[in-house]
Parts: sequence; structure tokens; C-alpha cells
Amino acid sequence: MKTKLWVGGILLLFTLYIGMTFTQAIRLLKTGELVAQIMGIAILVIPALCVWILIREVLFGLRTEKMGKSLAASGELPEDLPRMPSGRFIRSAADADFPRHQQDVEENPESWKSWYRLALAYEACGDKPRARKSLRTAIGFWRTDQNVNQR
Repeated sequence: MKTKLWVGGILLLFTLYIGMTFTQAIRLLKTGELVAQIMGIAILVIPALCVWILIREVLFGLRTEKMGKSLAASGELPEDLPRMPSGRFIRSAADADFPRHQQDVEENPESWKSWYRLALAYEACGDKPRARKSLRTAIGFWRTDQNVNQR
């Protein structure tokens, strides 16, 4: 819940920032000077790009949370690996557990559940880029699964 409050606060501040930059961009576009108009266009484009990235990341978080809750409710999350006192996974245990999840994806390549569990295994092994990539793949299959179930 604390994380959601922080995200909400950041979104509120970001919305205020976008509103102020949009106002400044309009002022620059109305000046009639070429350099000011180019700056006005840049001021419109850069925040628009930031909005797109922010929306994409928030949706990523919401979707992964929904998928995780679904797996937890059905008891399909992998068992928790041993951790160090700092909270990090013990790397040797994570490395030993990883092949099981990789094999699950190879056997069920279109299962979002398998991809989600593989992402958790990558995360436990400390490979965040591959974990995010696996989560994006899981989201794609999950969304397809959701669309099929709605028909």
C-alpha cells in the first residue's frame, strides 16, 4: 500500500509538471520566433514521451501484480528460496532452482504462468533485465488468455 501511495504522489507531481510545461510550450509557440517555436515543440514532445513511458511502466506494474495475485490465489507461485539476512536470495539456491523453471517454459512456451515463474527465477538469480523481458512475455500471453476468456 505504501508503494501505491508513493506512485500516486509521483503521478500527481508529474501531472502538475506536465500542465506547467504544456503552458510554457504554448507560450513559446505563440511568440512567432523560430527558435522559440522549436523550443516549444521540444517542450511538447519530451513530456509526451515521458507520459508514454510512465503509462507503460504503471501498466507493467499493475499487470504483473494481477498475475502474481492470480498465481498466489491458485497456489502456483514457486516456493520461497532461502535468503541471506539482508533479504537477498542465496545465489546457489536460486541457481539450483532455475533449470526447473527454464524447463517449464520450454515445455509450455505459451503459458504466461510458466513465463512469470521464470521471471521470478531470473530475479532470484539477480538477472533483472531477463526477468523484465520474461515478465513482458508473460504479460503478452496473459493478455491473450484474458481476451480468449472474455469471449
